Amino acid sequence: MNQKNQMEVLIDGKIYKLSGAEEEMYLQKVAAYLNGKIGKLREAEGFSRLSADYQAVLLQLNIADDYFKEEERANRLENEKSELEKEIYSLKHELITTQMKMEKLINEQAPASEKQAELPEKPKRERAATGQRRTASENKAIRL
Repeated sequence: MNQKNQMEVLIDGKIYKLSGAEEEMYLQKVAAYLNGKIGKLREAEGFSRLSADYQAVLLQLNIADDYFKEEERANRLENEKSELEKEIYSLKHELITTQMKMEKLINEQAPASEKQAELPEKPKRERAATGQRRTASENKAIRL
């Protein structure tokens, strides 16, 4: 079961006693946010001439505006995250495909390298065979 915390916060110059499951630091942060909003509204021309009810409604509208803007921002960030995850998946797939192609090329070149290693030996064998043939033909010429 959640333990209820009790604390006092200062909002618009008045002390309010609050209780809830949230930590005191969080509630102090919320109170500071409200004090900031109230302070900005008080700086606006004509705000102080409005009735207390109208001032409260303007404060609520400003808070609702902040909420919807942040909700929109969160949705946009979630969509961006989703698009980036798709791009990462695509890039990983491309990387794996490229690695497989590279390994295939390396494997195809390995036998070619072995063939190239054999090539120098092949002319030697041919020269040796040719040399033997010359010797045999020379021998025939000598016998005649």
